[in-house]
Amino acid sequence: MKICVLDGYTLAPGDISWDPIRELGDVTIYDRSASDEILERSRGCQALLTNKTPLDGETIRNLPGLKYIGVLATGYNLVDVETADKLGIIVSNIPAYSTDSVAQMAFALLLAATNNVESYTRLNREGKWTACEDFCYTVSPIMELAGKRMGIVGFGNIGQKVAQIALVFGMNVTAFTSKDASSLPQGVSKGDDAALGECDVVSLHCPLAEDTYHLVNREWLAKLKPGAILINTARGQLVDEEAVCEALRSGRLRALCTDVLSQEPPSPDNPVLKAPNVYVTPHIGWASLEARRRLMDIAAENLKAFVEGHPRNVVK
Repeated sequence: MKICVLDGYTLAPGDISWDPIRELGDVTIYDRSASDEILERSRGCQALLTNKTPLDGETIRNLPGLKYIGVLATGYNLVDVETADKLGIIVSNIPAYSTDSVAQMAFALLLAATNNVESYTRLNREGKWTACEDFCYTVSPIMELAGKRMGIVGFGNIGQKVAQIALVFGMNVTAFTSKDASSLPQGVSKGDDAALGECDVVSLHCPLAEDTYHLVNREWLAKLKPGAILINTARGQLVDEEAVCEALRSGRLRALCTDVLSQEPPSPDNPVLKAPNVYVTPHIGWASLEARRRLMDIAAENLKAFVEGHPRNVVK
């Protein structure tokens, strides 16, 4: 079987091995593929592996030998799954590999906004503390999480993990989910529009779909409690970035904590990069060594299961 990895660098930049995939066929691995390179590199392949390289309907239709697409991520919005399904092409993804890492990143961003550790470290390296008349100083308010309410939008694996951590911090947790209230863990309530206005922190963990594109818009932000903190470790397109930046400038939002943007890498004029009280990381919540090792193993298991005739983690 001829296998092509279209964009393998972010998964394995040199610290983990592709051997589990190489054992399954004739494998060609590209660090990244430009849009005008995708079709040529994919010709003759029975299996394609992609992380963020898009595979639209036209591309898929022009690859008659293609039988399998393995998405090296949980989200699969960059693949035209409907076209693949019509052509009998199996598409699989990697669920739940980064649950702990992404939940950890959500709180790393939140704590950056509430405790400003990096800002104080920078000031102290510049001599602020040594020049201080008192044993301590404050340049920005510190917010205690205990007793605050966290709203979690989307209550899958990551959302549930974030809820567990929030409860340990002593936070009250409200889940905005289609799940029935009776199925939610102890200590977690089911939220509605009114509950959104009671949240001190809102964390996004829902998939990107037609009905969640720009979920966070001006209307949604108007329902928030003034001074709330917004966290996004899901997908950048969930957020109308112009609307969020307006809310930051007006003080409607206390802070935006985000690991994702609508375009990645962002353009230099992306307003989020210059808005006040923004804590932004370059889509690395998934990228711990432990999570990437799990991803590689599951990707190989998915492909092996397809070869053996019993595909797993199939998306439709």
